[in-house]
Amino acid sequence: MSTHRTPHWERALVTGASAGIGEAFARRLAAEGTALVLVARDKQRLQALADELEAANAVEVEVLAADLADPDGAAAVAERISAKPTIDLMVNNAGIGSKGEFADLPLDGELRLVDVNISALMRLTQVAIGQMTRRGAGNVINVSSMSGLQPVPSMATYGATKAFVNSFTDALHEETRGTGVTITAVMPGFVRTEFQERTGNPDGFPQVPKLMWLTPEQVASDALDAARKGRADCVPGRGYRLASVLMGVTPRSVLRRFSGATAKYH
Repeated sequence: MSTHRTPHWERALVTGASAGIGEAFARRLAAEGTALVLVARDKQRLQALADELEAANAVEVEVLAADLADPDGAAAVAERISAKPTIDLMVNNAGIGSKGEFADLPLDGELRLVDVNISALMRLTQVAIGQMTRRGAGNVINVSSMSGLQPVPSMATYGATKAFVNSFTDALHEETRGTGVTITAVMPGFVRTEFQERTGNPDGFPQVPKLMWLTPEQVASDALDAARKGRADCVPGRGYRLASVLMGVTPRSVLRRFSGATAKYH
């Protein structure tokens, strides 16, 4: 018999909250009455969102402007997680990407990508888990990607960071079993956000059929539902769930060749 209890989140911290999936998490949680700590680099956009959510939902919204590629920025967020009021739900959504052949990309940019997608996520997750296990309750959602399930030529570093997040989250899900804390990885496919433009792909993958695109709201909704159910992972969208199953049984060599051929048309 399952001993899982549906969590009640008094306060959530969301990174990368100024747009896209992070903003969708913030809006959904505020509508449910959850107080928020919003983290992103753009303080002006964060404050505008905070003011809107407070007015519409009568919830408390804190704003913390921080660059997670900067150790001082990550440290400031970690300090807030350790402080009161306590955080019941941690959403590691902040992430950056790059596009192009690895040998041609500036190494500093690729290392910055690792700093945000891996190092900052590890740091914040460790602090959050420590606080939550002492209380015997809490949830962490790590926003990953379907890219972490396969090699991604032309986005090699990004895909590798997401493979790390998937494996890391699976391991922590088992480490925290029985503690009252649950760690969930959400692995969306293509999502309509500013991410495409920021990764140097302003056309947004025009070869991808419209029906394959997810909305940020769908991703946030499915992720929160999965966290409430205590699941280790979540793949939003029926088509992507089927694809993830097929990818799991497809030989790695086939995935690699298919990804390489597909990358030529991106």
